[in-house]
Amino acid sequence: MQRRRSLLALIIFLLIASLAVIISPVFPLELGLDLKGGSQLTIQINTTPEIKEITKKELEAVQKVVEGRINASGVVEPLIQGVGNDQILVQLPGVDNPEEAERRLKGTALLEFRQQKQDTEAQLFALRTLGKQLQTKQQELLARKEENNSEEVVKNKASLEENKQEIKELFESTNPPLTGKLLDDAYGEPTQGSNWNVAIRFKSKGGDLFTNLTKQLAGTGRSIGIFLDDELISFPTVGPEFAITGITGGAAVITGTFTAQEAQDLGIQLKGGSLPVPIEVVEIRTVGATLGQDSIKHSIYAALGGLVLVLVFMVVYYRLPGVIADISLIIYSILTLACFILLGVTLTLPGIAGFILSIGMAVDANILIFERTREELCTGKSLYRSVESGFYRAFSSILDSNLTTLIACTALYFLGYSFVKGFAVTLAIGVVVSMFTATTCSRTLMFMAVSTPNLRKPELFCPKLPTSKTAEVTQ
Repeated sequence: MQRRRSLLALIIFLLIASLAVIISPVFPLELGLDLKGGSQLTIQINTTPEIKEITKKELEAVQKVVEGRINASGVVEPLIQGVGNDQILVQLPGVDNPEEAERRLKGTALLEFRQQKQDTEAQLFALRTLGKQLQTKQQELLARKEENNSEEVVKNKASLEENKQEIKELFESTNPPLTGKLLDDAYGEPTQGSNWNVAIRFKSKGGDLFTNLTKQLAGTGRSIGIFLDDELISFPTVGPEFAITGITGGAAVITGTFTAQEAQDLGIQLKGGSLPVPIEVVEIRTVGATLGQDSIKHSIYAALGGLVLVLVFMVVYYRLPGVIADISLIIYSILTLACFILLGVTLTLPGIAGFILSIGMAVDANILIFERTREELCTGKSLYRSVESGFYRAFSSILDSNLTTLIACTALYFLGYSFVKGFAVTLAIGVVVSMFTATTCSRTLMFMAVSTPNLRKPELFCPKLPTSKTAEVTQ
């Protein structure tokens, strides 16, 4: 009796704790793309002259970089996984601007610090002066509304590109190269006015190379060329005060006319690393929030409708054990939902289908137990012994059926993808919780009912029990 009271106390505690988790705003239930709305991108991985075939290694490398960039963007519960041999599926719940996600994903963000060649100071100064003049002229040409200046705009633009190329040729890579692969962190930071910079921090090896580079260039008038995807974005000089020690600490700042969004995007791309092969977004799908809300509403109706039908059937057919099964089923639903929240399960439409299916499966265990109990009552055993034997004899069947279901869930999870995995997870959690409620909640409540004098009536457990047998089991 003491053991049953302890189990009842445990059940009440779990029930209260689960209700607290469900209603608490601290633990929100994560909704998938099909319910919450958002974006889905299909990424095609392309080959290069150096990499002529996309293998599992390249697929995993691209997936890792994409995952780093998406996670750095702050997207809640993104789904990133390989599809086939050369594609990656990216699902972004709550993101209604797929173009922004596409821009962040496609950038290679190959960062490199180069040193200015010796005896090119005067040449760089002249080219920079010419570049500023060409930029000013381009702005003036674009501001004009004359139709006959289009050729001059194109010609001036070509001169600007030629100027940039000539400036790039004044820089050379260090030995060994100081690239973004040696970065530890990168993030945007505001400056005075509306401009932003990108602060970077090197790893140990990168910090040493940066110190040596700044020591060599300090006070010489030569610049450090900061190249992003082989484009020169900044070329600061190092003051003479660093000629002895260089800039230590492994930290630096990329200056430029960055906006807040540009600085944030650049920091994300640098921190995420460069892509080993080029990628292309071949498909973009957007799911509206209205569709998600309609799906949730209809799914809730389906779940409640199925639950009510099962509850009514159990009471009509099994009487008192049916009432006990209904109580256990309500406890099961609350515990399962709390498990979804605590385990961070992203609920999708197939996931809801798995939950609804698990409700019906949760009743199966109770039906096996009650049918075994009826069989024992019909053989003339006492009510207590019949209930005890019913649980004992049904347990092996319950265990076997649930194990086979869990095996199927495991196969769906590891061999399937996307929404199939959500279905497998929710169904597996439901099966495990149903085992607990059937063998613990139903058992405890059944024995407490048998121990209550007013409820110790065989006809409440087996309405069609023959009269002769009724007389026997009540003795």
